[in-house]
Amino acid sequence: MSAGISRRQVLGFGAGLAAMAVAGCGSNSGRTSSGGGDKPTLQQWYHQYGEAGTQQAVERYAKAYPDATVAVQWSPGDYDKKASTALLTNQGPDVFEYANGPTIDMIKAGQVVELTDLMGDAKADFNPALIERMSYQGKLYGIPQVVDMQLLVYRKSLLSAAGVQPPQTVDDLIAAAKKLTTGKMKGLFVGNDSGVGVIGGPALWAAGLDYLTPDNQFGFDDPKAFESLAKLRELFAAKVLLLGAPTDWSDPAAFTQGLTAMQFTGLWTLPVIEKALKDDFGVLPWPKLNATTGKPSVPIGAYAACVNAKSKNVDAAKKFVKWLWVDQTDDQLDFAQSYGFHLPARQSLAAKADRLKSGPAADAVKLLTENGHAQNPILWSPKASTAYSDALGRIIRNGADPATEIKKVRQVTEAELKRITG
Repeated sequence: MSAGISRRQVLGFGAGLAAMAVAGCGSNSGRTSSGGGDKPTLQQWYHQYGEAGTQQAVERYAKAYPDATVAVQWSPGDYDKKASTALLTNQGPDVFEYANGPTIDMIKAGQVVELTDLMGDAKADFNPALIERMSYQGKLYGIPQVVDMQLLVYRKSLLSAAGVQPPQTVDDLIAAAKKLTTGKMKGLFVGNDSGVGVIGGPALWAAGLDYLTPDNQFGFDDPKAFESLAKLRELFAAKVLLLGAPTDWSDPAAFTQGLTAMQFTGLWTLPVIEKALKDDFGVLPWPKLNATTGKPSVPIGAYAACVNAKSKNVDAAKKFVKWLWVDQTDDQLDFAQSYGFHLPARQSLAAKADRLKSGPAADAVKLLTENGHAQNPILWSPKASTAYSDALGRIIRNGADPATEIKKVRQVTEAELKRITG
């Protein structure tokens, strides 16, 4: 993908505004295609994936579909905002992807169609954490396409030369980043925003906490969370974080060009890193807080195929989604491993992903199995997410008190939970 999940919004997830790039028509008018008999025309939207060949692949899949004419729109910029805005109009897509599935507000407003009936017996073959993330009250609203994950990468030779072991705790990570920082290189890169966009979840899991409790209460008004977030401030204040890199965390250039010894990035970058560094790198989870607190973690997420409730061809759109993302297993495997490294959403296909069976990629798959966390729960609303991101920025960059900031986030989140579930 191209983060936060960005694809890397899947995994973290935000991008800049840009104009919509259109490779097809822009309306879901339901008109029939010229020369297509009574076949419907469907509009399918994707965000702009960064990996070469991805756009051509999805256009190829769409062209092969026999029961409708599917026009693909490829969208750079702030895709999630464009898609959510389009759902409010009659000019949106029939089928669209969305980071980690549709938001709770889309579901509650009836903007997306339930897709539970598309899965059949295949449901048990999909990653269960993602199925749970894309479901509300037992109903499924998105079909996971591929699984993405974030992880730490590190230069083996640089750590060895500095006498540093791969960090197992956050204090280890801070100490390693300090020791690896030189005049020309920083110890760690977690994004040009100092980690605000991608480390919020790992910082909570490192402390043994989560966004929400199992019974959907606010999950991190806790001294362990305050300590974990204070560690992020410590990293920033120590001047060991790379800032102002030419590309952001979802691109491996800062790491491969020697601007940083360690970087938090995504599984999708491993082919580029391997080409540049051969076997001189390893992968790690974000470490636990300390020897007795929390667990290491890797965030996982997926863009999901969704159906617009305002489509003039809901049944045809659902049929296409089932064909591509449930039935066409060869295309699903191709999409997962031919354009960067991603995990198939189907567990049976993951076992066939040969490119993920050796080296750091295999180590990463093991990390996902042992330490994977869905990025955030479905009831964690966009407004709560914004409040937490704003608080992280003040804590990390301005040295604001974590306890005070988290109480502000709690107020916003509890109001959102009341709005959503009340």
